Amino acid sequence: MAEKVKLATVWLDGCSGCHMSFLDIDELLLELAPRIELVYSPLVDNKVFPETVDVTLVEGAVSSEEDLEKIRHIRAHTRLLVSLGDCAVTGNVSSMRNSFGAKAVMEHAYIETANIHNEMPTQVIPPLLKRVRPVHEVIAVDVYVPGCPPSAKTIGYVVTELLDGRLPDLTTLSRFGA
Repeated sequence: MAEKVKLATVWLDGCSGCHMSFLDIDELLLELAPRIELVYSPLVDNKVFPETVDVTLVEGAVSSEEDLEKIRHIRAHTRLLVSLGDCAVTGNVSSMRNSFGAKAVMEHAYIETANIHNEMPTQVIPPLLKRVRPVHEVIAVDVYVPGCPPSAKTIGYVVTELLDGRLPDLTTLSRFGA
């Protein structure tokens, strides 16, 4: 039997809709199970990104210093990186704060509209970048899968194609916002 493909999924600044669509591939997950080893994901308990990953699906935009450090580390340890969903591909909803600035958004959320503890957080929330950026603006991306979120059918097709050693052709399966 061939060695299993090491697959990882990553959630940056997004809503987790892409991960929900990934889970919606339903029975296909059972068919893929003998071919993949899920080595890192918010869906499993592994907290450390492995040294070598064959395919990583990245959901969400890069909006904080933590996201930036994480995605650079992931790229350095991933053979094929997939930008999954409109937030990863374009910045989408996460990037709506770009026109206001990170400082203004934080002040509005934690000072202007707070009913109690009107102060900027100093723990838990990582420092925000000045701009939210799509994944390809900070690292090289091998495959782009638009959609908000991409359909389960599209994600299943992408994963299957990659496991079969082919780059997926999404021209008829996917578009932005759908």
